Amino acid sequence: MKKRVPVSQIMTKKVVTLSTKDELSTAEEIFKKNNIRHIPITSGKQVLGMLSYTDLMRISFADAVDEDEYEVDTMVYNMFSIEQVMVKDVICVSPEATIHEVAAFLAQKEFHALPVVADDELVGIVTTTDLINYLLAQY
Repeated sequence: MKKRVPVSQIMTKKVVTLSTKDELSTAEEIFKKNNIRHIPITSGKQVLGMLSYTDLMRISFADAVDEDEYEVDTMVYNMFSIEQVMVKDVICVSPEATIHEVAAFLAQKEFHALPVVADDELVGIVTTTDLINYLLAQY
């Protein structure tokens, strides 16, 4: 296995982002349309927070009902803003951080994605899925 490979080689570079002004219903649409589970919340290119699909599911009662699921989601989403639901104290990594360092960090924490930031600007995102795909490519 290669050592000292920078995370920039496996991160997603075309990152889907949202702002604090966007609606939670928009976030859900983006999660589903792009088949992703994490969206950095930005102001310009600066990371303000991170929203995960799990964060939305925690506030949604959609799993508890069968009928009119969309209406329940919309009603619940209208009660909260992205800023209220997102994780604010986001830990970011540098594009030069090694895959090993990022994997070791994620293995110890309760989250599954890290924004990759250079000069205070978002340049990518690395997820546990990226790490698993990298490992699979090694075998």
